[in-house]
Amino acid sequence: MIRAFVLAVALTALPALARPPRLTLVISVDALSSDVLLRNRHRLKGGLGQLLAQGAYFPYARYGYAECRTAPGHTTLSTGANPWRHGIVDNRWVDRSTMTRVLAFADDAHPVLEVPQTPGQDAGPAHIQAETLADRLRVATQERGKAVALSIKSHAAIPLAGRAGQAWWFNKTVGKFVTGTWYTKEFPEWVKALNARKLPEASFGKKWELMRPASEYVGEDEGPAEADVYGLGRTFPHPLDGGLPSPGPTFYSAFALSPDSHDFLVEAAKAAIAGEGLGKDDVPDLLAVSFSGTDLVFHEFGPYSWEMQDTLLRLDRAMGQLIAAAERAAGGRGNLVIALSADHGGAAAPEQWAATGLPAKRVNPTELAMGLTQALSQQFGGDVTATLEQLDVYLGGKTHQGGAVDAAVRRAAAAWMAKQPAVVMAVASDDLFTSPDIAGYLPRMRKSYFAGRSGDVLFMVRPFHLLYGSDAGTSHGTPYAYDAQVPMVFAGKGIKPGTYFEEIDPVDFAPTLSALLEMGMPASAEGKPRFEVLTGK
Repeated sequence: MIRAFVLAVALTALPALARPPRLTLVISVDALSSDVLLRNRHRLKGGLGQLLAQGAYFPYARYGYAECRTAPGHTTLSTGANPWRHGIVDNRWVDRSTMTRVLAFADDAHPVLEVPQTPGQDAGPAHIQAETLADRLRVATQERGKAVALSIKSHAAIPLAGRAGQAWWFNKTVGKFVTGTWYTKEFPEWVKALNARKLPEASFGKKWELMRPASEYVGEDEGPAEADVYGLGRTFPHPLDGGLPSPGPTFYSAFALSPDSHDFLVEAAKAAIAGEGLGKDDVPDLLAVSFSGTDLVFHEFGPYSWEMQDTLLRLDRAMGQLIAAAERAAGGRGNLVIALSADHGGAAAPEQWAATGLPAKRVNPTELAMGLTQALSQQFGGDVTATLEQLDVYLGGKTHQGGAVDAAVRRAAAAWMAKQPAVVMAVASDDLFTSPDIAGYLPRMRKSYFAGRSGDVLFMVRPFHLLYGSDAGTSHGTPYAYDAQVPMVFAGKGIKPGTYFEEIDPVDFAPTLSALLEMGMPASAEGKPRFEVLTGK
C-alpha cells in the first residue's frame, strides 16, 4: 500500500518535468566498485564528488548475473537487460565451429576505418540482441535526437551507442579516435579536427606524477603483485613514453592507462558536443562517456594502489570539466540529466588479500583446462579438448567440432570441475535451468547464459580466488560483491538529491533514464525506473 502511494506521488511528479532534458550525459567509470568509491569519496571535491553530493546516489547497485566484465556491463547499463537477453556474455567467447575466441563486437562486414585491418576486431553492434537506450532515443525522436558514445575502449563505446547512435573509441595502434563502417563511411569534420590535434602526443616524454603530496596516499607505493607494463614501472613517477623514441603503440597503451586519458576523453566530448550540436534544442540528445583508464590502472596496480587513488583524484577533476561543458551545451543544469554508474568492480591481488589472512589464491585457467582435457580424454578416449574463457568451459576437438560433444561429456566435465579446490560449484549447460540452486549461484549463472555463446559447462570459483593467467596484476568477473557492486547516481533536471542504501540492480539504469527522458524503455529491459530520484522517498 505504501509503495503504491509513493509510486503515485512519483507519477504525479512527472508532469512537473514539462519536457525531457535537452541533453542526457551518461558517464561510466570502468572498474569503479562501490568499495573503491566509498573509500575515496572524502577526497573527491571536483565533478565526481559534487555529483555524489548533489545527486540521487545509490552506493550499492549490484549486477544480477555471474560474469561481471566490461562488455556485458556496458550492454546491461545500455539495455536494462541481463546477458541472457542482450547476448553479450563476456568480452569474448568461443566459436564452437572453429574453437577460436570471438570478440563481443567483432564484425568483419563493417571494418574499422583508418586502421590496419585485423580480422575479428571489435567494430560494430551486430552481436547485441536487445535495443539500447540510444536506439530507443533515436526511434522515439524519429531520428531527430542524436546519440554519441565515446571511450578509450571499443567494447565500452559500442554497446553505449547501440545500433542507431555513434560509437567512437581510441585505437592504440594509430593513436586516434576511430569507428566502424556500421556507424559511418567517413569521419565527420569534428572527429578529423580532434584527431588532427594529436592530443595524446602532448603527453609523450612526460611523467605521471602524484597529484597530491605522498603523505596523503594510503598504503605503500609498490603493493603486492603490481605489474610493470608499457615501460611505466611499478612506482611513481611513471614515464609516459612506452620505452619508445617517438609515439607508437606501446606509448599509446601507456597513455590510455594514464590519467591523461581522462582529459583526452573530456576534449573528445567537447568536440562531439560542438560538432553534433548536442543539447542545442528541445529535442533530447544523449552523450555517453566511458572512462576506461580506471580499469587499466586497476588491472595492473590493483584497487588499493596509489595509482588507483591518484587516477580517481584526476578523474574527479576531469569530470568537473565534462559536466561544465554539458551544462553549457544544454543551457544550464535545468536542461541536463547526468547519470553515472560502472560496468563492474574488481578484486584485489590475491597476494594482498592473503597477507590479511583471507583464503585467497591465484588460479591459472590454462592449467585447469589442461587438467580437464586430460581427464576427459582418459574417460572418453579420442581428442576431447577443453577451453576456458572466464567462468565458461567450451568442449571440442577434431571429432567434436560444432558443439557435437554429448551430454555425458558435458556432465563429466562439470563433475571434474566441481572437485577442483578452487571451484565452489560447476554445472553442465544441460542442467543449468533444472538443477536445484546451490548457495544462490545458479540464478546469477542463468542470467549470464546465452545459448550458442556461453560454455558447455559453467562454474564458479571460490571467494577471493582470482582466475588469471598472469602472476602479476588482477582482474574481475565473478558475482562476489567486490566484482559486482557498483555505484549509481542521477543528477540534474527533476532529480531529488539524496543517498539511498537499498541494494538495486543496474538493469534499472536505462529504465530510469527512459522515464526522465519521457519515452518508453528499451524493448528487452528487465529493470524498472527508480522513482526515488523524482520523489526523494
